[in-house]
Amino acid sequence: MAERVSRLSTEKAVVIFTRSPCPMCHTVLSLLISELSVCVAVHELDKDPRGRDMERELARRLGRSPPVPAVFIGGNLVGSTNKVMSLHLAGKFVPMLKAAGAIWL
Repeated sequence: MAERVSRLSTEKAVVIFTRSPCPMCHTVLSLLISELSVCVAVHELDKDPRGRDMERELARRLGRSPPVPAVFIGGNLVGSTNKVMSLHLAGKFVPMLKAAGAIWL
């Protein structure tokens, strides 16, 4: 399952693994899509037949459960909502997105 998560996490500059409903997933997606106009690949684990196995793999990588949202930028695991928001408030999130080719401005 680690290989599947790694492969999916590199399909776009920004990839998010989510579950529905998930208020924190919605928050991160709103930041990326509505505020920053990022094109995001979203994988809803509860709708994937192998979602439970991927959840376990993401929980292992993040060191926490539940593992959603799990945000990857440029194929690298950034983290969940707390990490994304901390980076954004510190002014470090947009440069990461630019470096990965997710935004150009």
